Amino acid sequence: MANNISSIVPFLAILAILQITAAVDYKVTNSAATTPGGVRFNNDIGAAYTTQTVASATRFIWRTFRQNTNSDRKSVARVSVFIDDMDGVAYASSNEIHVSARYIQGYSRNVKTEITGVLYHEMAHIWQWNGNGEAPGGLIEGIADYVRLKAGYAPSHWVQPGAGDRWDQGYDVTARFLDYCNGLRNGFVAELNKKMRGGYNDSFFVDLLGKTVDQLWAEYKG
Repeated sequence: MANNISSIVPFLAILAILQITAAVDYKVTNSAATTPGGVRFNNDIGAAYTTQTVASATRFIWRTFRQNTNSDRKSVARVSVFIDDMDGVAYASSNEIHVSARYIQGYSRNVKTEITGVLYHEMAHIWQWNGNGEAPGGLIEGIADYVRLKAGYAPSHWVQPGAGDRWDQGYDVTARFLDYCNGLRNGFVAELNKKMRGGYNDSFFVDLLGKTVDQLWAEYKG
């Protein structure tokens, strides 16, 4: 009996993990299917790949943010991805991600890899905490690009480490700075995100790294 129990327990643990991951439903809609960008999406990327990518991104983000249980995460039952005939690149709103078919059409390099990176960034917005709206917008975008960076989808045009004018400049600049901070304390970004669940204050950097964010930025710039 003991041997039977020991074999059942790991199976139940695996089943629980699968149920947690499967609890999020993903839907992809190509609203621009008749446009050149919508056609390119179908031909070069596809709804099936997009669904697989956002599901993989969710698992990666949970690991990156160390959101190991449902209580650590936002309550999100469904994420809907729309390919729209619009300007810009992409944006997340509530539990929706909207990707520009015009951007897909005009992107001259490997569009599948680029959109994969875009989806990781936007999925980070779905799952990250934003300090109840108190956190700097540049920090929110920087954390999303940090996720993209750690997933291996940073494009070649991003700034190099040490570049930028302000720590909260956003996107690649802030992502590189956060990567530096995470190097000082493994798990820093996850802990910062956790602190941002209820609000935001620059003192979070002091709490986690013992220095003000301005001191850290000055040292990062060297």
